[in-house]
Amino acid sequence: MQSVIRAIYPPQCLSCEEQTAEELGLCPACWRETAFIRGLACGSCGQPLMGESDGTVLQCDDCLTIARPWARGVAALRYEGVGRKLVLGLKHADRTDLAPALGQWLARAADAALSQDTVIVPVPLHWRRLLKRRYNQSALLAHAMGRQTGLTVVPDALIRRKATPPLEGRSRTARFETLQDAIAPHPKRGKAMQGKPVLLVDDVMTSGATFAAATEACLAAGALSVCVAALARVGKDT
Repeated sequence: MQSVIRAIYPPQCLSCEEQTAEELGLCPACWRETAFIRGLACGSCGQPLMGESDGTVLQCDDCLTIARPWARGVAALRYEGVGRKLVLGLKHADRTDLAPALGQWLARAADAALSQDTVIVPVPLHWRRLLKRRYNQSALLAHAMGRQTGLTVVPDALIRRKATPPLEGRSRTARFETLQDAIAPHPKRGKAMQGKPVLLVDDVMTSGATFAAATEACLAAGALSVCVAALARVGKDT
């Protein structure tokens, strides 16, 4: 049956729909245009760094000046080119079919930040935005990571108790002020984080304000430690 289906509907590139050899993949041209983060990167936010890795955990300029409440941060892609197109497709264009592949990429990027008892928790949406969008893209990524790693996913461990305005175009200071006290542990489901290492998952990291608010909520719920994983990292020149 699978052979028949493949004959009728051959695998297509996630980005341009050109035929590919495997499901949930990219064609060679789109692969070249996808800025995967490899090699030396900031150990707190995943920002690519110049030079080669020697095993030492380094930090970018931003993370040297901004207190990060989480223990470690990673990202799978730079927010540019095909990567940006895929993120926007998942977030705004109902491309929920992208989540399995993007979640696999993020799981590989976050491998060193995971342990066998890590709980995967997505950054929450406010209920009004969730009602409008119909899904939380971060929760889709978290579930895909759970299937890839076999780890527990708690999609409702956190709640967004304030309907914050869009953060695009706002300064770093304004972003942190907007997110202050916006995220909290779920009154019941938040207990799943108590005494556990938590991996927070989101689609994009810019200033880190959302991750900071969510991390503080996880720690308030009794999380043993918190690491963060973003599908895409916005660069300084993006």
